[in-house]
Amino acid sequence: MATNDSLKNELANKQQQGVAKKQLSPEQMLNHTLKVMSPEIQRALPKHMDADRMARIALTAVRTTPKLLECDQKSFLAALMQSAQLGIEPNTGLGQAYLIPYGNQVQFQLSYKGLIDLATRSGQFKAIYAHEVYPNDEFNFQYGLNKDLVHVPAPDPDGEPIGYYAVYHLKNGGYDFVYWTRERVDQHAKKFSMAVQKGWTSPWKTNYDAMAKKTVLKEVLKYAPKSIELQKSVEADSTIKTEINEDMSNVIDATDYTVFDDQPEISSAEEVKES
Repeated sequence: MATNDSLKNELANKQQQGVAKKQLSPEQMLNHTLKVMSPEIQRALPKHMDADRMARIALTAVRTTPKLLECDQKSFLAALMQSAQLGIEPNTGLGQAYLIPYGNQVQFQLSYKGLIDLATRSGQFKAIYAHEVYPNDEFNFQYGLNKDLVHVPAPDPDGEPIGYYAVYHLKNGGYDFVYWTRERVDQHAKKFSMAVQKGWTSPWKTNYDAMAKKTVLKEVLKYAPKSIELQKSVEADSTIKTEINEDMSNVIDATDYTVFDDQPEISSAEEVKES
């Protein structure tokens, strides 16, 4: 589409426009690109956000995670656009989403807090939450015709969590939950996380509990009645895209066909804390 073609043309013709890399710092180059692309970016942004605000978010992100400046700018702008279209500001103290360098590409990653916020915004949920279970907690659950879950946390948790669960309550009275043992979470991470498979430093190493809670949240949401918007939000998690579209859910995830050999870098304290 015109937006993506304009992005490609802008990135290809920077030097022809008199902006030489030796004259500008990487941050200045990014700022220049955002300004030139402002009309095209604005057309793809949701109504509540303008291109100037998008630029400020981008510059904040690269200051908290400088490695982003070394990444492909198309994937960086696409990750920003995904976040903007979901109404989430990445790499901030809110801890809802992050832009993470994977080699020379940028991955958009929701946190469990971001998932909860997006689900709540859909208007269908009265409550949605996730918790870890420790060995000395009082914990019982059963599936079947009458599903039930009882969790009484111990005053002083003992050791590492042995499992994780996520629960939702609908406004119409419906509810559901999912409980996974730590072993099952490990198996899932090894099967689906490239960072875990390659032994990279990632949130699975720096904040395992947060990633485990996000995993069970995504699992329980599979069975929840979802709006199209919420479904798109869940599908956006942990994707790398290299095009801008008025609907970023229509852009193919580059991780479906790209092999990344370089290790991702988690350089922001906030990323390590909340991803």
